[in-house]
Amino acid sequence: MARPDPLLTVLKLAQDAEEQAALQLRSAQLELGRLTQQLDALNQYRLDYMRQLSGQEGKNISASYYQQFHRFIKQIDQAISQQVQSVTGAESQLEHRRRHWLEKQQKRKAVELLLKHKADKREAKEARQEQKLLDEFAMQQFIRKGPQ
Repeated sequence: MARPDPLLTVLKLAQDAEEQAALQLRSAQLELGRLTQQLDALNQYRLDYMRQLSGQEGKNISASYYQQFHRFIKQIDQAISQQVQSVTGAESQLEHRRRHWLEKQQKRKAVELLLKHKADKREAKEARQEQKLLDEFAMQQFIRKGPQ
């Protein structure tokens, strides 16, 4: 009985590693999407708040209200800045995960190619052996019939 090819085990490990890398890539994509949505929400909130102040134009606004407004905008701007850093980090992580997945995919394909070459060699060898047997059989048939 033929033993299983050790390359099949290597292929299974490569497939598992590629699958794990794909899951990590998908997770990084989802995280980037979540952080980007949060950034969009903060920017929209800031815009809405600025529009609210614009609606106050021409009205008497107290100095304390104006100071409070600017403090709040500053806090929103800080939150936006932190969120931009988070998005940038998530983009970097996504690119790292993408490269990792591509590397694992490349390794799996290399093992598959080795297995294919091995199978092609085996099939070619079997075809030569079969042709040799057919040639021997034809020669024996020719010898048995003898010259006519």
